[in-house]
Amino acid sequence: MSCLAASRPAIVPVLALLAVTAIWGSTFFLIKDLLATVPPLDFLGVRFAVAALFMVAIWWRRLAAQSREAWRNGLALGAIYALAQIAQTWGLERTPASVSGFVTGMYVVLTPIVVWAMTRISIPRTTQLAVLIATIGLGVLSLKGFSLGIGESATLLGAALYALHIVLLGRWAVGMDAIALAGMQMISLAAICLIGALPGGVSVPPSAGGWASLLYMAIAASIGALVLQTWAQARISASRAAIIMTAEPVFAAAFAVAFGGEHVTGRLLAGGALIYLAMHIAERPPKWLARVLARQ
Repeated sequence: MSCLAASRPAIVPVLALLAVTAIWGSTFFLIKDLLATVPPLDFLGVRFAVAALFMVAIWWRRLAAQSREAWRNGLALGAIYALAQIAQTWGLERTPASVSGFVTGMYVVLTPIVVWAMTRISIPRTTQLAVLIATIGLGVLSLKGFSLGIGESATLLGAALYALHIVLLGRWAVGMDAIALAGMQMISLAAICLIGALPGGVSVPPSAGGWASLLYMAIAASIGALVLQTWAQARISASRAAIIMTAEPVFAAAFAVAFGGEHVTGRLLAGGALIYLAMHIAERPPKWLARVLARQ
């Protein structure tokens, strides 16, 4: 019984991050439909503006109580995340979706590199192996050919910014009010994405169904996911968080099969199995594997 109780604090942040990736994965087929009628930057700007207004209206007292340093950190995190979203979206317009998904997922490789560059703390060999396996799993899920052009380069920049966001969020979220920190990020996200959308005028969904999808993404996939991620990353290392979040394309594929009319494939099963293996190694590496890697 005591062993189970001791394991609960460690597993809850993992489950929270898995919930985040499941929520993100549920939006892919909705975003695909919305982008047929709303330009990408307009969609991002309206989505995050709705989320920011919602958070300010409900939690303005918590936001007002935060220090100047907390606001500086929160706005900076939001700006990094916004630039990552814009780079990824700009790259997606010039890159096949499968390649974009793989290159975006490269934050799993870049996160440990950013951690090492900022702290000079060596990355455990089990984590290095988990990163390698997760990357192969992403490739199996996503790739059907690869070439490096301007679209792929922009997407890789987005992945690097996502990695930086993961690392800084893990550092600055410790001891912070998760809702307040998420709200500050959302304000920054909304402002930057709306500024990017303004030159051509901001378009909104033309149908009630489009607004329903956008509201779901603003409330569940923006507010809910960012609050959960902020809370979880105060309790788990950045490298482990990045590995866990590679489950996003697995959930995206599962929702596409369940609701988008797509079919289960060998690539989905193999890629999903590799990502599951990577998460297992990152969280609970077998003792024999840890001993083998320690001797290398």
